[in-house]
Amino acid sequence: QVQLVESGGGLVQAGDSLRLSCAASGRTFTLYTMGWFRQAPGKEREFVASIRTSGSTYYAESVKGRFSISRDNAKNTVHLQMNTLKPEDTAVYYCKAKIQTAVWRPLSDAWGQGTQVTVSS
Repeated sequence: QVQLVESGGGLVQAGDSLRLSCAASGRTFTLYTMGWFRQAPGKEREFVASIRTSGSTYYAESVKGRFSISRDNAKNTVHLQMNTLKPEDTAVYYCKAKIQTAVWRPLSDAWGQGTQVTVSS
């Protein structure tokens, strides 16, 4: 079983920065695309950013130019650098990874437990 553990959330003021991290652990697995989603109170979970094993990155329009996603394949980690934070960025941020636990098994999704980010105005 693969576990994703996020860290780095907190309470900041508008304009501040935060860096989220997500570490994957388990017996044996291969990580493919990794990404971040967020869910604000009363809203559906939404895509924030993703990064392929090649390093190609994708961002939601709302965070382009402010957030940056990166990964360390050797450490099975993904990071989200969030700059110029806005109150509307307030949400629980979830890490997601496409994983394969054995070559004969299909790819599946793993999710972290989430980390709270609160941006005050």
